[in-house]
Amino acid sequence: MSKHIENKETVVSVKNVSKSFRLPTESSNSLRTTLVNRMKGIKGYKEQEVLKDISFEVKKGDFFGIVGRNGSGKSTLLKIISQIYVPQKGSVTINGRLVSFIELGVGFNPELTGKENVYLNGAMLGFSTQEIDEMYDDIVNFSELQEFMNQKLKNYSSGMQVRLAFAVAIQAKSDILVLDEILAVGDEAFQRKSREFFETIKQDQNKTVILVTHDMGAVQRYCNKVIYIKDGVLEKSENLQDITNQYSEDNLETYEDQMSNGKNKKIEKAKIWIEKQSNNVIADSNETFDFEVNYALYDDVLKSEENIYIAYALHDEKRGGITFDSGSIKVNGDGLKVSLPLKNFHNTDFRIIASLRKDPKIIDPNKPNATDMITFTKDGNDARFMLRDRDDKEDYALLRKL
Repeated sequence: MSKHIENKETVVSVKNVSKSFRLPTESSNSLRTTLVNRMKGIKGYKEQEVLKDISFEVKKGDFFGIVGRNGSGKSTLLKIISQIYVPQKGSVTINGRLVSFIELGVGFNPELTGKENVYLNGAMLGFSTQEIDEMYDDIVNFSELQEFMNQKLKNYSSGMQVRLAFAVAIQAKSDILVLDEILAVGDEAFQRKSREFFETIKQDQNKTVILVTHDMGAVQRYCNKVIYIKDGVLEKSENLQDITNQYSEDNLETYEDQMSNGKNKKIEKAKIWIEKQSNNVIADSNETFDFEVNYALYDDVLKSEENIYIAYALHDEKRGGITFDSGSIKVNGDGLKVSLPLKNFHNTDFRIIASLRKDPKIIDPNKPNATDMITFTKDGNDARFMLRDRDDKEDYALLRKL
C-alpha cells in the first residue's frame, strides 16, 4: 500500500522557491533629494523576504494543507503556485489543469446578472462556453440561487455573492483546486453542504486540493498531508498531528505573550486570574486539564464580604458556545483548584474564563442560588488549551454532561 502511494504522480512540484518584495521606507517628490539619497546609499525601500527556499511536492489525489500565521508567506506561496506571482528563485511545475480561487468573487461584475457572472468568471478561469454550459446547473444548484440568477449581482447580499463565488470555485472541472481560507462561507446549512462536498472530494483520487487555512480542525478532517510555514520558512513537513499541534501551540504562546505585555494598568477593586498546571496541548482525552483560579480583593468593602464565590466556564473557541459551566462555588480566600476531566470532550480549542462573585443585595426568590459578579478574567488572565486526541473521530464538542 505504501509503495502504491509513493508511486503516485506528482502534480505540483515546488523547488527552492524564494520571493521578496520591495517596501518603500520614504517618499520623495524631489529629484535632488532622490539623487542625494542615492549618493548616500539610501535606497528609499527595504527588501522583505517573504519566502525562503521552500520545497515540497503534491501528489495526485492529495488533500494538501498549508498552515501558518498571518504574514508567514503562505498566501504568497499560493499565488506563486497559481502563477499570479513569479518566484525570484526556484521553480514551480504544474502537471494538470489548475483552478485557483484565492479570493472569493474576484472578477465578478456588480452590473451583470448572476448568470452572466458565472460565464464571465468561468472564462477568466480558462473554461470555454461549452464547458461552462456543462457545469452551470451544478453551480446554480450548489449555490441555491436558482431564483436570483437573472438579477444583477449588485442586488445580491454579501452572503449570496459568497455562495455563488464559492460554488463556481468548487464546481469548476479541474484537476487541481487551490483554495485560500474559504471553508467557512455562508450560513450553517451552506457550510454543512460544503463540508459534505469536501468529504466527497477527498475520496476522489483524480482530484487534488491545496488548501490554506487557520482551522486546524479542517486540516485534521480533510487533509492527508500538511506543511507549516513560519516566517517564510518551511518549518515542518512531517506528521499531520504534530504539525497541527505545533501550529496551535505557537499561536497560543504568541497570544499569551501579547496579553502579558499589555495588561490593564487601571486600578481595580478586585482581580481574578487562572494559572495553568497542564500543557497547552493535550493529546489524550483520558487526561485532565489542571488549573488554579486565584483572586485578590483590593477594596475594603469587598474584603468585608462574608461569602465569596468563584465560577468558571469552558468555551469552545472553534464552534462557539459554553460546553461546561461550574456554577458558583464558595471559597475561603485560597482560590480554587480544578482538575477538569476531558473524557467527555472531543478535539477542539478551549478557553476557560472565570468570574469572582458575591451574594446579591436583593435576593430573587425565583433564583435563590444566584450571585452577583464582582469581576471576571480579562484577556491574558484566562486559560487556553487544545485537545488533540488521536483516537477522536467525532466532530462535536460535547456528547454528554460532565
